[in-house]
Amino acid sequence: MESPFLAVDLDRPDALAGADVLWGREDRVVVGIATEPRDPAALPGGAESCDVLLTGPSDAPRPWVGCGDPHAAAARLAAVVEAQPAASLALVQVLRMGLALTGADRIVAESLAYSMLLSGAGFRGWRESAPARTPRPVAEPVLVRRDGDALHVTLDRPQARNAMDAGTRDALCEAFRIAVADPSVAEVHLRGNGPAFCSGGDLAEFGTSADPARAHLIRVHRSPGAQLQRCGSRVTAYLHGACVGAGIELPAFAGRVVAAPDTAIRLPEIAMGLIPGAGGTASIPPRIGRHRTAWLALTGDTLTAEQALAWGLVDALAPSGG
Repeated sequence: MESPFLAVDLDRPDALAGADVLWGREDRVVVGIATEPRDPAALPGGAESCDVLLTGPSDAPRPWVGCGDPHAAAARLAAVVEAQPAASLALVQVLRMGLALTGADRIVAESLAYSMLLSGAGFRGWRESAPARTPRPVAEPVLVRRDGDALHVTLDRPQARNAMDAGTRDALCEAFRIAVADPSVAEVHLRGNGPAFCSGGDLAEFGTSADPARAHLIRVHRSPGAQLQRCGSRVTAYLHGACVGAGIELPAFAGRVVAAPDTAIRLPEIAMGLIPGAGGTASIPPRIGRHRTAWLALTGDTLTAEQALAWGLVDALAPSGG
């Protein structure tokens, strides 16, 4: 089987000559590398012919990722793809498909791929090596308060850094359904109690479903992201601390995202043999583009509040201590 990774050196004319034939292959993660950023429209096939565009300058414009040494960064991506080929390919395929799908359909496509990967060797290997964790459900994981025309929704599992378990997911769905069903709700304010907004999916529940097909049906039927998508223009999300996986995938649906200075954003799922599963492939690309979304997910790198603001993943920074 051919390598699932393809790097194209955009500084070499001979590499460019055949790039339009090689790029866009559905069985490759395609990365373009250039010393300096250039107009993506001038690339063979345009920017959409590749999945990540790497360049040197740190202030490179979208869709480029500025990383100092783009060749070293490409080698790092190659190692990720070789380690988790199924998840890496599924990620870029879902992101490519999203270009032609509605927001709602993007969530369904993501769930189909995520559910398939739950049965894969990559996830199975991660789960077998991960330490056992004990579920810590609480009676009321989400606090909902109506104040005039404003709805306040607060994640309230601080002892678990607001990790997203089934109870939290279902409670969020119900909270956002209020806003969807009631047009008199003019504002929705989404927060998290404790040291972190949300540390991602509760690892104690990862992979516990014996039926991935049924897991897909449940994920689509009980999707906080799908509800947020329907009322997102009225939602302001306030981030702080760890915003991992679902902790950024869901807020990205909001019309406005405000981040505290200590906000740390990360998409860790590829290393687990999975892809983002809380709607991230639908919510994040409209904000930062498909290429930078792929970079975040493949590397699992942490994005600071300032970096997230520069990329457009958040809309404003909260005052220090605010």
